[in-house]
Amino acid sequence: MTVEQVERDWFENVMVPCYSPMEMIPVRGVGSTVWDQAGNEYIDFAGGIAVSCLGHCHPVMVNALTEQANQLWHLSNVMTNEPALRLAKRLTQLSFADKVFFANSGAEANEAALKLARRVAAERFGAQKSEIIAFDQGFHGRTFFTVTVGGQAAYSDGFGPKPGDITHLPYNDIEALRAQISPRTCAVMIEPLQGEGGVVPPTEAFIQAVRDLCDEFDALLIFDEVQTGNGRTGAFYAYQNLPVVPDILTTAKSLGGGFPIGAMLTTDPLAQFMKVGTHGSTYGGNPLACAVALAVVNEIAKPDTLAGVKQREAQFREGLLAINQRYPIFSEIRGQGLLLGAVLNDAWQGRARDILVAAGNEGLLVLVAGANVVRFTPSLVISEQEIVQGLACLERAIASLYR
Repeated sequence: MTVEQVERDWFENVMVPCYSPMEMIPVRGVGSTVWDQAGNEYIDFAGGIAVSCLGHCHPVMVNALTEQANQLWHLSNVMTNEPALRLAKRLTQLSFADKVFFANSGAEANEAALKLARRVAAERFGAQKSEIIAFDQGFHGRTFFTVTVGGQAAYSDGFGPKPGDITHLPYNDIEALRAQISPRTCAVMIEPLQGEGGVVPPTEAFIQAVRDLCDEFDALLIFDEVQTGNGRTGAFYAYQNLPVVPDILTTAKSLGGGFPIGAMLTTDPLAQFMKVGTHGSTYGGNPLACAVALAVVNEIAKPDTLAGVKQREAQFREGLLAINQRYPIFSEIRGQGLLLGAVLNDAWQGRARDILVAAGNEGLLVLVAGANVVRFTPSLVISEQEIVQGLACLERAIASLYR
């Protein structure tokens, strides 16, 4: 049977138009290199938006998926399975958590976290304790609840009445938080390093104040580590680089290395409030997903892998600063590990997407974080040579725009 050639214009014909993908279509990937239909080569500094933590087709992932695919694909939450139990046990070993709930995405993990926080507050203190505090420019997913908690109106407006009792405050503003938090607050949800909002790190004083105020007002602290987790910052979870520990943590993206899976992690005292029937997921804890994720987690958790993230961060920073000396367009490089943002200076405001497009034309895949930040979230095991190649592509792209 002849297989019909896929054309890029199919996207406009058959896909809901909520994305604006590049013109090329990737068909194969190895490590941090991908090839399109025409055989053109690209270095991948985007990593599937911080998902492809081991690059493309890493042997430990391929082997785990193949082995599990020949054993058991799906059951349901009517029963448990070995890969799910192994993965849950491993995640508790690597974190503060005692209990794990599996979902299919970061948004679903965050939905579970928010529902747990509301349930705990209602049962412990009463229905009046329902306020959720989150932060401007935060991002927590695309379900109606999580997109409302995320602090970007462009993503949540236009869909009718929003879930209520959600307050947004400026990130890194201790006084604003101190003025708002009260006995009505049930939870504070925060990214320990804002990703979509511009790769913005918290000050140590701010994150400590968030923890202290949550304790003072019996509010739960939820860390959204969907983008920062699983080795992305050089620690297995970003909170491990900070002086505080959350009550609930959410994780996805790099957790499966490209296979869809998310998880909510919490403690024994809080987990007991999610009684049988209060929450669930048909696919959550799927044996295929959990088998792949366990292989990914074990690879990331190796000391050499985590140390390598810091080494690669240093190489990225050095290379970006060198480019900036020749073509000064960045005001600063911020972030941690391999979640880095190159912030455009005043003369280049609003041109992050121009750089993304120009980079693609030069054979490099990058991301943006808003209109003024070029974002890099490559594989955690990207080779030194691939970084060199990618930075050379980036310099050519910037040079073309600079001229």
